[in-house]
Amino acid sequence: MDTPHAADIDALLDRLETAPAGLTEPEAARRLVRFGRNRLEPAKVTPVWRILLDQFRTVVVWLLLAAFAISAVLGDYAEAAAIAAVLALNAAIGFATEWRARRAMAALLRLDVPRAFAVRDGRLRAVDGETLVPGDVIQIDIGQHVPADGRLLEGHELRIDEAALTGESLPVSKHPGVLGSDTSLGDRANMVYKGTTVVTGTGRVVVTSTGARTEVGRIGELAGAVLEEQTPLERRLDALGHRLVWLTMGVGVLVALLGRWQGEPWADVLQLGIALAVAAVPEALPAVATIALAVGMHRMSRRRAIVRRLPAVESLGSTTVVCTDKTRTLTSGNMSVVTLWASGAELALEASHVLQLEEPFRKLVEAAVLASRAQAAGAEGVQAGDPVDDAILACGTRLGIQLPDLLAAQPRTALVPFSSERKLMASFHQSPDGVTAHVKGAPREVLERCDQHADGRRLTDQDRAAIAETNGRLARRGLRVLAAASGPVAAPDEAVLRGLRFAGFVGLMDPPAPGVKETVARLRDAGMRTVMITGDQHQTAETVGRDLGLITTGSQVMTGRDLDRLPPGELQARAAEVGVYSRVSPAHKLAIVAALQARGEIVAMLGDGVNDAAALRKADVGVAMGRRGTDVAKEAASIVLQDDRFETIAAAVEEGRVIFDNIQKVVLYLFSCNVAEVLVLVVAGVAGWPMPLRPLQLLWLNMLTDTLPALSLTMEPGDGDLMRRPPRDPQEAILSRRFIERVLAYGGLITLSTLLAFGSGLRQDVGHARTMAFMTLAFAQIWHLGNARSNSPVLRPHQALANHWALAAVGLSIVLQLASLYVPPLASVLGLVLLDSRQWLVVLAASSAPAVVGQLVKAWRLGLGQAATRTAARGD
Repeated sequence: MDTPHAADIDALLDRLETAPAGLTEPEAARRLVRFGRNRLEPAKVTPVWRILLDQFRTVVVWLLLAAFAISAVLGDYAEAAAIAAVLALNAAIGFATEWRARRAMAALLRLDVPRAFAVRDGRLRAVDGETLVPGDVIQIDIGQHVPADGRLLEGHELRIDEAALTGESLPVSKHPGVLGSDTSLGDRANMVYKGTTVVTGTGRVVVTSTGARTEVGRIGELAGAVLEEQTPLERRLDALGHRLVWLTMGVGVLVALLGRWQGEPWADVLQLGIALAVAAVPEALPAVATIALAVGMHRMSRRRAIVRRLPAVESLGSTTVVCTDKTRTLTSGNMSVVTLWASGAELALEASHVLQLEEPFRKLVEAAVLASRAQAAGAEGVQAGDPVDDAILACGTRLGIQLPDLLAAQPRTALVPFSSERKLMASFHQSPDGVTAHVKGAPREVLERCDQHADGRRLTDQDRAAIAETNGRLARRGLRVLAAASGPVAAPDEAVLRGLRFAGFVGLMDPPAPGVKETVARLRDAGMRTVMITGDQHQTAETVGRDLGLITTGSQVMTGRDLDRLPPGELQARAAEVGVYSRVSPAHKLAIVAALQARGEIVAMLGDGVNDAAALRKADVGVAMGRRGTDVAKEAASIVLQDDRFETIAAAVEEGRVIFDNIQKVVLYLFSCNVAEVLVLVVAGVAGWPMPLRPLQLLWLNMLTDTLPALSLTMEPGDGDLMRRPPRDPQEAILSRRFIERVLAYGGLITLSTLLAFGSGLRQDVGHARTMAFMTLAFAQIWHLGNARSNSPVLRPHQALANHWALAAVGLSIVLQLASLYVPPLASVLGLVLLDSRQWLVVLAASSAPAVVGQLVKAWRLGLGQAATRTAARGD
């Protein structure tokens, strides 16, 4: 049923084949078979085998699998075992981290067993909420979750919190009646929706939709239709893997041809070609990248964030736009009194206590407090309170005006609760002079019942115009404005609320959550734009946006209606200029995220409600709130913040940038080393020299000197300017031109050093020459770790000691490399011979040269940069 809010009640009941007296049990049972149970299908659980299989889906892993198979077929079991160990390590790490994330999410998601009160066989009875069907008549009460979508038949002071569904920050007053067919979801005051919460009042509702046909169910289908896409890191590594395939094939063929040209046997040529192909592929990269992400996941978990997909941690580091819900994400979700206006003066309330209140402000606060009521226990012990009343009572307490104290002096005799029809709330109290009424509500409604100022002066038309202008001025600041009045009345009856004394205005706001404004500024400094996408009212959203700095010069504010009027493709063109979207639907949120992505942006989406689920899933990285977030939002997100703190996003962005920087350092290190290995063999082959390295020696270098130092790079701390850099270009590959130049430069230096040592050893024999080349290449790679760790020199003590893991990796690699020469069985397998002191001097000098040159170049560039900075500071 598409528009139950626009149908006449009698016509709607006829269409549903029901009546105000509800259904019979047999009819309800028949409809249950027809419509199914009133529940949403749980998200499909990824089977264990699929999680394990997913660890082998990258191109680099496929290449290693091929190399493993070929080595096994050729009988080179040592080489096959080495490759298998790397593959097993990568799979184990990836599987363990994803399994841990799944278990953490299972602990977060709560099992909800809904209950409902339905009229069956003419009697109101408790039933299982899953057995509700269209046509059932149900009763909803304060504190209860609405169990299904329905049209209101009757309501008594009914107000419902729909923030999770529509993003509306304040409870919505509900009343029967007929609305236009084009009324937006957030404005359908005659409808109630599954998953929302009754704040005040009671109501009788005829169920119109259950299960997947509810608004919550439709949003679930919308989210389910969004395909999960690769993260920026996954796309970069995949592109890198495809390049490696062609590089490896080319290198393998080239070296095989060179070996055959030199007269090597075919078996040796094939073995060397395979070994070199493996040498060209940084087989440690998948495992190291996974470990880098796991390290980030561990750091995030210490900040109360659960990472459901490992690459999502790095994706935040690539993010260019952060889209976020407003209510309870950017704002605290708790209304707060921020200003008072009385007798022509305004008093801004700070967080601290106001010790002395002038009499007009005291009378205003007393009237507003007396016309409020404290929280009441709802169904099943749930505390339900009106946010406005809660805010006013909290303000009174802060100012030393307590409701119990006032009630002790003026006992309450009657109460007229707030409703959307009367737009005010009145409380009647017994005093020595008779009955006194205290009223708060919409300014126009309250002012119409007043004829005096608080001091007893008569209200003139000019006074009323000035008060109305003040109301407009406060409202334009995005405040929710309530008026308050007091005065003696003849009886505790709404009909006699006349001749009151106007006390003034109370201005309320859902304030920004602590730290949000600073976080938005920090993200802006990092070159990232924050965009608010909310279902809340336009004026409120605009005010919050301006206060947080989301709306700047040239930026725009758009509503859901504006989006509906845009021609196809126009949103993509205008998305870069809009800082705030208000009164939007879940479909609008999805379209906004898609439009930003179509512009090449990397989008992070924050949300906590059902209405955010589709956009969370569509975004490059979805972030849900763990405490107040709905289960649907958590399931759709890649990251769940257990502490619900917006500041954690900035921390995650920084962590993501650290991770990508470290992965780039790993790639630089591995590729420089592997390029050197390839060039050593190629150059030697072209020169007509014997092959400087044997296959097992190459595998030893890759498994030992590459892997341990590379792993230590994942623990490197971030550079100080991380959050002052702009985001990386989403289209830029890991192997950019500048990056390739650095790889070739470092690889060339290591190649030259190795060949010099090899040439020196050839003066004696090939055995000593290969040993010198092997040891020189190994130590050159170990010292090269210093060049890979940072763009600045690491020779300074604080820089050198910043990563203890790197120092440990260097020490362990040295010990193991020396063991390869001085442990006889290992030396025999690797084909090594002992070196004399002169040969060791050549090895140490040659292996140190690339690191020394690299550090000198970094120091020179750093000096140039600092000199340029000093020159700019002097204005020269």
